[in-house]
Amino acid sequence: MCGIFVYYRNEILDMKIEKTVNIFNKRARFEYEIMEEFEAGMVLTGTEIKSLRSSKASITEAFCQFIDGELYIINMMIDEYKLGTFYNHKTKRERKLLLHKRELLKLEKKLKDAGNTIIPLKLYINDRGRAKVLIALGKGKKLFDKREAIKDRESKRSLDRILKKS
Repeated sequence: MCGIFVYYRNEILDMKIEKTVNIFNKRARFEYEIMEEFEAGMVLTGTEIKSLRSSKASITEAFCQFIDGELYIINMMIDEYKLGTFYNHKTKRERKLLLHKRELLKLEKKLKDAGNTIIPLKLYINDRGRAKVLIALGKGKKLFDKREAIKDRESKRSLDRILKKS
């Protein structure tokens, strides 16, 4: 009986559970014209990464800002880890983004142009287990640009319906 338990336990330890975490900012591509994309790492605490692995995060209201020459993501919400005790983190806090120096300088230079902003597009965990965020340099769309995007999307849908029927 004891040998079966050990065998069963070893089998459980050998199994790898592959679960991808992809959290998207669906409104970002509608609200902004995307000019350039960058992949950045994040500085997280232990309970933040555990909560993130269970997909308890939101980046819909998040944006990026330079503070003392370093890039931070602000207003990103990561829910508290339910098994965390008094070590739990704040749900909305400034989290530092990790980029190369030349990328930071490039972003800071382009951010000084009027209307440009840095927004997160996707939050995910890569194959090495690191939390990454896909950020983009974007310019806000005007109302008529948004209407045009809606019109294009509707015409594409109707065309797809027609082709599907025939």
